[in-house]
Amino acid sequence: MTARSTPARAASAPDPASGHTASGRTAAARTASARRAVALVLCGASLALAAPAAADAGHHRPPRPVTDRPVLPDGDGWASADGGTTGGAAADDAHVFTVRNRAELAAALNGGDDTPKVIRVAGTVDANTDTDGAPLTCEDYATDGYTQEGYLDAYDPATWGDAEPSGPLEDARAASAERQAERVKLTVGSNTTITGLGDDARLLGASLQVTGAENVVIRNLTFEDAFDCFPQWDPTDGDAGAWNSEYDNLVVHGSRHVWVDHNTFTDGRRPDSEQPRYFGQLFQQHDGELDVVRGADLVTVSWNVFAEHDKTLLFGNSDSAGDTDRGKLRVTLHHNLFRDIVERAPRVRFGRVDAYNNHYVVPAERYGYSFGVGFESQLVAEANAFTLPAGVDPATVIKSWKGTALTERNNYVNGRPADLLALHNAAVPGEQLGDDAGWTPELRTKVHHPRAVPRLVNGKAGAGKL
Repeated sequence: MTARSTPARAASAPDPASGHTASGRTAAARTASARRAVALVLCGASLALAAPAAADAGHHRPPRPVTDRPVLPDGDGWASADGGTTGGAAADDAHVFTVRNRAELAAALNGGDDTPKVIRVAGTVDANTDTDGAPLTCEDYATDGYTQEGYLDAYDPATWGDAEPSGPLEDARAASAERQAERVKLTVGSNTTITGLGDDARLLGASLQVTGAENVVIRNLTFEDAFDCFPQWDPTDGDAGAWNSEYDNLVVHGSRHVWVDHNTFTDGRRPDSEQPRYFGQLFQQHDGELDVVRGADLVTVSWNVFAEHDKTLLFGNSDSAGDTDRGKLRVTLHHNLFRDIVERAPRVRFGRVDAYNNHYVVPAERYGYSFGVGFESQLVAEANAFTLPAGVDPATVIKSWKGTALTERNNYVNGRPADLLALHNAAVPGEQLGDDAGWTPELRTKVHHPRAVPRLVNGKAGAGKL
């Protein structure tokens, strides 16, 4: 089955002069036809205002300024379908904000309203701060008598057993977690562009929630260390139990037309490798780096760096979510760098996901897999490059999670072609996968030869590389 769509025309807009803070609200979210009109108007303005290039061959053309009203180009992945993605390109000057702390960011987001807006992040915005900007620690969030030491004593499997935690300390953990969630979760509404100024814009400890929104652009930001102070112990998770945490860096939940471009996602100051182990398991304070879930659709994820993380990209969060996810979760993943990622790059349920021209630099230790073929998934993986250290079997790149097939072609390992699907099927006879995902991607920009991908992606992906 072939996916066809007619994306809107798009063009980059000139950088606005205003950067002041104001408030206000417009009417409901712009329709797809309005977004097309915005893109065309911006295109005309750009052509009218652009100065002609210098004709003197002895001078280099000055660098093109980076716009804070980017418009997704035609044909650039699923987010370009059905009207395209312009984010806050229609914002008036009163809704262009420059934010330098959590309070300013929250005010600019305005509870996730749908007024077209551009939010420019300058420097580091730390989400774990109070209303006056003072840092908050895990002890500041703890309530109802919660302490980590008390929790560990109460639910030690040696005395508690293998039942799920319950009682006063589990209730106190949940209440403490809710207090942190109120600070670190920030809702992004429709018709919004959030972009970093320069090459050092950083959201520290924040979890952006693109929930029930339409037409969002997230660009040129470093997402670092969205950590959970209060992980929950689950003795029933796996054979030996596990610590589970909240707060993905970025969540696209029930939203459409979202473009995530030239960002860096990292655990940064708090890598898993430096965390303690309790009850024999890693005290996991990080969840995912980017989740696309609960009926989200038409998403393009391009030129990002996903680094030093465990469970990284989850597209579809439950096998039982067919009512919301079937026919949706259409995501394009191209020209991204996955560096030292343990698993989920991505793990897919239901969605038609196109992964091409990505570079996977696989860690020497703890590597699980890259392509997770989940329930009713339709993953196409073509022209990607893998850099595998000695001792890592290419057969482990693919992992079946109740999936039945994927399209896997023209992928290279350490500079040479490798039939990753055949390697998987030979190594795991009990998890045979077919070779046809059932659709053919059409919404692609230039597809580079996989030998060229490492140098290209390593040099141009991530925040500060526009």
